[in-house]
Amino acid sequence: MLTIGTYVLIGLVVLVLIFAKAAIVIIPQSETKIIERLGKYYATLKPGINVIIPFVDRAKTVVTMNRGRYVYSNSIDLREQVYDFDKQNVITKDNIQMQINALLYFQIVDPFKAVYEINNLPNAIEKLTQTTLRNIIGEMELDQTLTSRDIINTRLRGVLDDATNKWGIKVNRVELQDIIPPQSVLQAMEKQMQAERDKRAIILTSEGTKQSQILKSEGEKAAIINRAEADKQQAILRAEGEAQARIRKAEAEAVAIDKITEAVGNSTNPANYLLAQKYIQMMQELATGDQNKTVFLPYEATNVMGSLGGIKELFKNS
Repeated sequence: MLTIGTYVLIGLVVLVLIFAKAAIVIIPQSETKIIERLGKYYATLKPGINVIIPFVDRAKTVVTMNRGRYVYSNSIDLREQVYDFDKQNVITKDNIQMQINALLYFQIVDPFKAVYEINNLPNAIEKLTQTTLRNIIGEMELDQTLTSRDIINTRLRGVLDDATNKWGIKVNRVELQDIIPPQSVLQAMEKQMQAERDKRAIILTSEGTKQSQILKSEGEKAAIINRAEADKQQAILRAEGEAQARIRKAEAEAVAIDKITEAVGNSTNPANYLLAQKYIQMMQELATGDQNKTVFLPYEATNVMGSLGGIKELFKNS
């Protein structure tokens, strides 16, 4: 049978184990606990094994966010955390009401301030984010809001980072997930986009027609210029050919005159010979031509008679 001393010893061992278990606190990595001794801040525990005084020291209970709900815990997570806030209604500068959903990435850098400077940290961050977002969107028009997410994110992060600095919070990044205008605005935007597409299509078609006409006119202009240049070159070559023909003909006639001069001798004028030859040729054409042809003699008949006298002299000399 166990004696009373044995029971006392067993009880002391159990109390020691309970006391040791309560005195030894193991903190996981990237977490911490705020310890209060008799209701007053005592220490911030570091990761690893820590020893406290049971029933005198206790961990401070804080409010955290877990799966979109506020929960109570005595551990503080020092890792970067993300809060996905519910959609909220905001009004733009041009009085358009729409819904916006924001994501907030932050990290607790000073657990003491996060516990003692603010009562409900997640709720405070959410409300501050909502009010700041309303203020920023209220200064912007709808079109600017839809195309300026980076500007909104930067301004929102700057305001939140400054405001939460005294809470021991570092806001690393703010992202806008969704910007949802009213259905009527979406329909109007869709019509506007369709009108813009039609406008761009008409402009591109007109630009293409314009370019086509310009190219066609330039081609016709080039063709006219080329034809003019060809006609010019043809006229020049024809004139040069006629000039060369006349020169050759004149040279041939000069040679013929020289030959006639040698043949008839120096006493006879070769011009009379040529004139006689032309006169005889003309008479042959008159004789063989139309019988009803009328022949007009020049007014200066003395020149014709002189030519006949030259022909006579030519035959006498020959």
